[in-house]
Amino acid sequence: MPKVVVFSNMYPSTEHPTYGIFVKNQVEQVKNEGVDVKVIAIHDPGKGKIGKITKYLSWGIQSLLYVLQHKKKISITHAHYAFPTGLVSLLVKKLWKIPYVVTVHGGDLDKMAKKSPRITQLTKRILQESSVVITVGEKLRNDVIHDYGIAPGKVEVMSMGVDTGIFKPMGQEEVRLLLDVPLNERVLLFVGNVIEAKGVIELTDAFEQLQETHDDLLLYIVGSQKDQRFAAEVKGKVANNTGIRFKEPVSQTELAKWMSAADILVLPSYHEGFGLVALEALASGAKVVATNVGGLPYLLKDDVGTLVEPRNAQALADGLEEALANEVTREQHEVTQQVIQQHSSIVIVKRLNDIYEQNGKGSSK
Repeated sequence: MPKVVVFSNMYPSTEHPTYGIFVKNQVEQVKNEGVDVKVIAIHDPGKGKIGKITKYLSWGIQSLLYVLQHKKKISITHAHYAFPTGLVSLLVKKLWKIPYVVTVHGGDLDKMAKKSPRITQLTKRILQESSVVITVGEKLRNDVIHDYGIAPGKVEVMSMGVDTGIFKPMGQEEVRLLLDVPLNERVLLFVGNVIEAKGVIELTDAFEQLQETHDDLLLYIVGSQKDQRFAAEVKGKVANNTGIRFKEPVSQTELAKWMSAADILVLPSYHEGFGLVALEALASGAKVVATNVGGLPYLLKDDVGTLVEPRNAQALADGLEEALANEVTREQHEVTQQVIQQHSSIVIVKRLNDIYEQNGKGSSK
């Protein structure tokens, strides 16, 4: 088995339990298959420019020192996010000839790479020097190939995977009783950071519009409210609406209960590399209404979910109305089951292990 070092600029901690949770989930699944994995990651979102620079420098030095001490045993490194994380893997390759793979998640291309021409060029080099570029969605694969000149044969589309042992349909009445959610209401659920780019304003506008013709709706907004100014703005806007309820982030096992308790998961993001939360909701038996951005149109095609125009509260309200009227349950939708199976963590981890084996130092490739 290869020894893999995973570099990530996001990884959960006790203080920040959902920060990069998707990376931790994948790492734990790979470890469960017997792969020797060492993680060197940033566990704190941090604040302020100076704080972030200090944090990244410290992490970068720690990463290089670890590889220096263990370079003979390491067969491959895996960077999550092209820049800045991939820069560490690139340096490790140049210094000690250890190959690497990089997973592109979306924000690293859509936002970070566009901050300056220098970052664009560094991102391109990081992608070109890697053995394999993994993209979490089809759109990102196209971007990597067309915008950065990466050979199609070197790019693998692989979501972070859904653990169907955790995210699975549970008795709706049972989980609602556990969560203290009313049994006779129809529940809409939003899961994610309470920030503008997640479409939270459009969501509350659309929900309040639906309330004019439906008296049995509840909206739960579950996620981090670290953008305190924006969260306060949203809460102030809907202060008198008892149908909208906010909750802090919850663990994966609790989240699976919330998704089974919900009728519809709403994902109104402006950008979304893949939309893992939508996949988790599907696996839990909820319907999904999401914006037609990033990887979501690929995930939710063939009526697996309802797609709507982003930044448009009216379109979102119409999509939610359509989903509320649709009596076909997710369990009855054969294509949905195929999508869940295709993205199950069992399938994803096997593919990832194959990549490590075939591209690690000393492999026959």
